[in-house]
Amino acid sequence: MENKKCVIILNEELPTGLIANSSAVLALTLGKEIEGIIGNDIKDASGKTHKGITNTVLPILKTNKDDLTKICEKAKENKDLLVVDFSDVAQRTKTYEDYAIQLSETSSGDLRYFGIALYGDTKTVNSLSGSLPLMR
Repeated sequence: MENKKCVIILNEELPTGLIANSSAVLALTLGKEIEGIIGNDIKDASGKTHKGITNTVLPILKTNKDDLTKICEKAKENKDLLVVDFSDVAQRTKTYEDYAIQLSETSSGDLRYFGIALYGDTKTVNSLSGSLPLMR
C-alpha cells in the first residue's frame, strides 16, 4: 500500500446516527476490497488475542452534500481510484436485494450521497480531498 491513501468523506449535514452508519458501511467495503488493509490478530501481554484492525490511516473528512456529489463524480472518472459510495437509496432499503433493485431504477443524478470512500494514489486522493477538514 506504498504511496496509497485512503479517506472517507461524509456529508456534514447528516444527523450523527447516519454519519456513524455511513462510516461503518464504507469502512466495511474498504476492508473487503483492499488486500492487506487489515492487520493480523495480535496477542496482548496477557496472551489474549485481539482481532486485526486497519493498518493504515483512515481520516474521516467532511463536506457539504453538493461538494460531496461533485467529488464523487470526479473521482469516478479516474479508473485507477477505488470509489465506494453510500447513498440515500442504500440507507432506506432493508435488504441488499431491495437495494440492488432500487439502485438499478435510480439515475446517478438522483442519488443523494451520504458518504464516499476513496483509495488510490496519494496525489490523486489528495487532489480530491486535501482541502477538506476532519469530521469532529
